[in-house]
Amino acid sequence: MFDVSFSELMLIGVIALIVIGPERLPKVARTVGHLLGRAQRYVSEVKSDIQREIDLKEIGDIKNQMQDAARSVESSMQSSVSDLKAAVNEPTDSLRQALDEARTAVTPTAAPSTAPGDAAADDTARIPAPQAPEVPAAPVTDQAAETAPSSEKQA
Repeated sequence: MFDVSFSELMLIGVIALIVIGPERLPKVARTVGHLLGRAQRYVSEVKSDIQREIDLKEIGDIKNQMQDAARSVESSMQSSVSDLKAAVNEPTDSLRQALDEARTAVTPTAAPSTAPGDAAADDTARIPAPQAPEVPAAPVTDQAAETAPSSEKQA
């Protein structure tokens, strides 16, 4: 920082000895040493504060860059997902369309007219609806009486 040679320090010491005197010189030197130490600590604190501010600014810049990168990744993922959905939905839609066309081709366009006394209409009306098979009930045995408490057996 400052380029002070030994000869310059000796000159300052001789002038201080003449001006201040040999009795007060050690006390003044001690006071100057304390003041220089305080000044050095103050300068180092200012340097560390400036360095922290620079680091915070750099961290903020890095944070913004990461957020931008995350947004771009998210948008690219969303576009990829929409492309994949379109790729999956396209064959599905074409299959649905083909099935709909097949259904319309198989089913008759107009139902045949049936008269009220027509035999075909009477047959469809007489078909019974399917019923669930009956499940036989479990037979009641003496096991229930055996598992009952003894007070119930006596009664």
